[in-house]
Amino acid sequence: MNTTVPVLMYHAVAREPNEATRGLSVSPEAFAEQMAVLEDLGRHPVTTARLAAHWRAPGTAPLPPDPVLITFDDGYEGVHRHALPVLAKHGFAATLFVSTGWIRGEHDTGGGLDTMLDWDQVRELAAGGVEIGGHSHTHPQLDQLDDDTLWSELIRCKEIVAGELGAVPLSFAYPYGYSSRRVRARVRAAGFAQALAVGNGLARRAQGPYALQRLTVRRSTAPEEFERLVQGRAIARNFARDRALTKGYAMVRRARQVRRKAIRTRV
Repeated sequence: MNTTVPVLMYHAVAREPNEATRGLSVSPEAFAEQMAVLEDLGRHPVTTARLAAHWRAPGTAPLPPDPVLITFDDGYEGVHRHALPVLAKHGFAATLFVSTGWIRGEHDTGGGLDTMLDWDQVRELAAGGVEIGGHSHTHPQLDQLDDDTLWSELIRCKEIVAGELGAVPLSFAYPYGYSSRRVRARVRAAGFAQALAVGNGLARRAQGPYALQRLTVRRSTAPEEFERLVQGRAIARNFARDRALTKGYAMVRRARQVRRKAIRTRV
């Protein structure tokens, strides 16, 4: 059994991203080079659903040797324009987590940070071997929502994906990577079989199916750094600044949450 697996987290793939997505975008050329690195390293991309099924029942859901996950968040148009042809060239599987209110079409509530996919493009990605998962409806910080709003975000996302694709999504990714015990329980109750966080570490079976970690790939990720991430080397050093910032912001967010609860109690 594979005890650790690198799960790569992408967002936009674009030559000229806007300011909102620049840091978390990669250029089409960099993405193509990174996929070539995966092939040269003998890595075998699988979907989120396949990895989770294997860790639940290894004997009935075998994985290829040296698996890796390629994931995309939000639903940017460049995933179809630039990433899909490269994935098809290599025969690579991937998972796209869509915020359904950001996808262009009748469910669009606005808020997308750049040019987003439309549902025909999402269907073409699914036909090309990309698993389509949920990423909420409007991309909020789920752990800051009340129970009713949280449930609406999850169910609306699930039902829209199922209605547009004719298949119920099995996998979920938390917007911003934020979750809590309450959020994870609701994601499970909504019918998602597994969920991804961020964490900037290798995914491990011991993390449980609703808190699997991923590795952030940025525009600044150099080829040698990318290779180290895939091989699980020097990860703590690469993301030391991210973790320090995350800890600091987590304290701020907890204070805000306590303050909101106190206000609601007084009301």
